[in-house]
This record gives sequence, structure tokens and C-alpha cells, in this order.
Amino acid sequence: MERRALGSTGIVVPALGLGAGRIGGPEIDEAGVERLLGRALDLGVNLFDAARSYGGAEERLGRHLAHRRGEVVLSTKVGYGVAGVPDWTFEAVARGIDEALVRLRTSWIDLVHLHSCPREVLERGEVVQALLEAVRAGKVRCAAYSGEEEALAWATGSGAFGAVQASLSVCDQRVLRGGLPAARSAGMGFLAKRPLADAPWRFAERPAGDECEPYWLRLRAMRADPGELPWAEWALRFAAFAPGVSGALLGTRSLDHLEEAARALARGPLPEEARRAVEQAFLASDDGWTGRI
Repeated sequence: MERRALGSTGIVVPALGLGAGRIGGPEIDEAGVERLLGRALDLGVNLFDAARSYGGAEERLGRHLAHRRGEVVLSTKVGYGVAGVPDWTFEAVARGIDEALVRLRTSWIDLVHLHSCPREVLERGEVVQALLEAVRAGKVRCAAYSGEEEALAWATGSGAFGAVQASLSVCDQRVLRGGLPAARSAGMGFLAKRPLADAPWRFAERPAGDECEPYWLRLRAMRADPGELPWAEWALRFAAFAPGVSGALLGTRSLDHLEEAARALARGPLPEEARRAVEQAFLASDDGWTGRI
């Protein structure tokens, strides 16, 4: 697995990370989680990205990775959901970090993101200050932001964060001309979330009500074609090798999908002609397609 610097943070991450949202619920049992995380480490996928809102994901990462803490890069997201505390306050962030430390069974977390925090809240300053105080206290290695559009622009220009996370896929490309180059210029790490755009190619007909419905509509409007490549490989190689991307986060609980993704990235970037075709298809079809939270 290719290793990359996370901007100028001093943290090194794999080109492929595991988004832990899929392991937080009952759809996968403890034995399945153990197998998935163990196989991820075997493949060199040692970046694990969770969030307070991902069910039992943090607890499961802590349970199965604490004995290998020195081998992994742990990432999570905070700002909300702390009992008895208003969301998006200093205390919500500070206590959220302390509670995540307990669930992850660690004395420090490599990256902590403010999770889709609105720009006006960022500008007030208290949540940013709480995160930076956790960094100074040694609880967090890198203060980070996860979000889109105007809030992402504020984050990349603020000087407060060492890394950001935003949607980047064949169906979500505006960040290629905004947040990603801004982060790169500022020496920040960039993690691409939703690199498969929720795999809209799974559906022959419009998946009304499904999470990927907006991406299905975008992909259809683009008339994009992966050619001889499998859809998932085509999409993942596009996102993971965009200039400035530190790593792409794949949300899965499937061993097969994880292994397929690792093999795909081993093949390197898309051929230049294919990459240009994807970008041109998006630009020609973009109808106000903002980044998706």
C-alpha cells in the first residue's frame, strides 16, 4: 500500500483508509469486525476514520485495535451528541474528545475533525479553540475539519487545521477546483470521503429514497463510462490519485470490497485520457452540484 504524507502534519497515511461507519451497527458481528480490521492491517490499510455518530464504531475500533495502537492512525469526528451539552459548543468538543479517547482505548487520537460544522459556528471560534486546546494538551495530534463548500473554504484559509476531509468522487468534483488545491497550497492533508459516490451504478433504475439517489442522477446526466474497468476501480482510482489527496476513505464492512480496493489502487492512477474524460463529463453536466455532506 502506498504511503503518503498528510500534508505537513508529520503523520503518514495509506492511500486507502477504512471509513468505519459501516462497522458501527448490528449488520456485522464482533467476529466480522475483527476479521475486517485484521485484514485491513495485513493490506497496509492502517488509517481508520470514525465519528461520534457512527454507532458503535469507536468502541469496536478500540476493542480490536488497542493492542496494535502503534501501528494505526486513528481519526474521528466531534462537536455534537454529548449528553446534557448543547451541540457545537466548547464543552461539546472538549467532552466529545475525552469520551472518544475512552471509547477508542487510547491516550491520543491522531486526527479529530469538527464534523460538518457550519461556517458561522467556526467563525465564532469556541469549537476551534476547544480542538486546539486538546492538541496542546497532547490528546490530539492534528486538528482537522470535515465538511464542504463555504465552511471548507473557511477551514482551509483559517490556519487552524492541519488536515481536512471532503467529498471527492467522479460525481463530486467541485472540490478539485476549490478546497483541494487550497488545502494543498496551505500544506494541509486532504482525505477524500465518499470516493465511490455511494456506488450508484448498482441500480439500473433511479433508486428513489436511497442515499445514493443524488449521485445516481449526476452519473446519469454525465453519461460517464468506465470503459473496460470495473466501476468501483474506475471511481476509486480517480479520487485517490487526484493531486493533493493524502488518502481516500472507503466505507465498507466487506472483506471482498476492501481487498478489491487495495488491488485497484495498486494499479495506480487512471490513464490520463480517462481522467480527463471524467473531469470533462462533470464540467459539461454540472448543474449546481455542490459537495455532499
